[in-house]
Amino acid sequence: MGLKAALSKPFAAFIVRGIEKWKRNAVAVQKRTLLALVDSAKNTAFGKDHSFAEIRNYEDFKKQVPVRDYEGLRTYIDRVVAGEPDVMWKGKPQYFAKTSGTTSGVKYIPISKESMPEHVKAARNALLTYIHETGKSGFVNGKMIFLQGSPVLTKKNGINVGRLSGIVAHLVPGYLQKNRLPSYQTNCIEDWEEKVDAIVGETFNQDMTLISGIPPWVQMYFDKLTEKSGGKKIKDIFKNFDLFVYGGVNYEPYRAKIEASIGRKIDTIETYPASEGFIAYQDSQQEKSLLLLAKAGMFYEFIPADEYYNDNPTRLCLEDVELDKNYALILNTNAGLWGYSIGDTVKFVSKNPYKILVTGRIKHFISAFGEHVIGEEVEHALLTVANEEGVGITEFTVAPQVDTPAGELPYHEWFIEFSNPPKDLISFSKKVDEALQKKNIYYFDLIEGKILQPLIVRSLQKDAFVNYMRTQGKLGGQNKVPRLSNDRKIADELRSFIG
Repeated sequence: MGLKAALSKPFAAFIVRGIEKWKRNAVAVQKRTLLALVDSAKNTAFGKDHSFAEIRNYEDFKKQVPVRDYEGLRTYIDRVVAGEPDVMWKGKPQYFAKTSGTTSGVKYIPISKESMPEHVKAARNALLTYIHETGKSGFVNGKMIFLQGSPVLTKKNGINVGRLSGIVAHLVPGYLQKNRLPSYQTNCIEDWEEKVDAIVGETFNQDMTLISGIPPWVQMYFDKLTEKSGGKKIKDIFKNFDLFVYGGVNYEPYRAKIEASIGRKIDTIETYPASEGFIAYQDSQQEKSLLLLAKAGMFYEFIPADEYYNDNPTRLCLEDVELDKNYALILNTNAGLWGYSIGDTVKFVSKNPYKILVTGRIKHFISAFGEHVIGEEVEHALLTVANEEGVGITEFTVAPQVDTPAGELPYHEWFIEFSNPPKDLISFSKKVDEALQKKNIYYFDLIEGKILQPLIVRSLQKDAFVNYMRTQGKLGGQNKVPRLSNDRKIADELRSFIG
């Protein structure tokens, strides 16, 4: 056993002892966190506008601070982006995480000097918790790869701007730097296919022990490794590869294919990082649930998902949540996001400690590849082109197609019933795809990076959706076909209606 592996075990035990303390007192920790956040921001513009100085408890907070999404907070965020200090949090942000919006286009999520260390600490603790539970620490002596965005940062009014993964790349602890791949130069390559080729070249003869990334991107890396090796399994290329860390999308659609590529099952750790904060991670190999990080500079609120669009929805703190109920997640952070609806839904599977599963988005969505495409975006893309070309749309739905033949990239499959079909379906499909790329930066990145191929439209028979709904016993009334699904349940049924 190497020195790092040996030292990691007592360090892991020390860290886990601290985690156990707040796990047992998560509700009290959250109450203290709220009051500390409010006190820190009481002299900001937001704090003054919302009477933070008068807030004494959660009930007071709910009266003063409404729930809002990015667009709802935009008047404040725009002031922060413009360089004004003390708007939502004291001083100015240390970084802006650049992310994709819905109605808002590109979003700039503030990351403060207080919030940034929480991202790094949570990622570290996920690994240390694993070491403590399993006793497996050998991976820290080998090479580790983090498939991530470019670490190249730009400036906006004096503040560094980049993708979250690129920002974090600058903050990897020194004791891991020598083990870390790919090189900085390779990480800066913008073209994803070129970047993966370079990563394969740098890692092929290395002792890779930990690989981390979004599953479809990792699969692409594995495919190229197998091709370069002349057909070898990953286990035969990296004989000490023992741990896969992932986040961003549901792993289950990819598990079988990734495990087949590896050639054996290995341990995995699921994480739940967001630009707004590192929310949870899997702390046991015996369970798929994620430990909610009650002590991470954030105060969480929860709205029952079926009440989210009500005029006055129920807002709950951690103390009042119920098991197996879908909640919209609301964040209040030490970077100055207040009553912020992140758009995700979660459900609790344990309250001792508090553990969650990420169940999806509050709206219908597709994020099989990390693209976070929502209904408004696909409707805008489709109807803009349809109106320009005089095409009539009766109904449509969209689903991801992951299970493609060897050598073919996955794609979004659109099932459309036309009342007035396009003269050239291929040309129409191309224009819709280009419109969607303009609307969603993540989708654009995936197409540009050749993670996805452009969307494919299936033209359906007349009355296809009516007949489909009839087969489901959902014809009429208020029943609707979801415009987007993150699985194939509806899509596979509709294939029998392709004209």
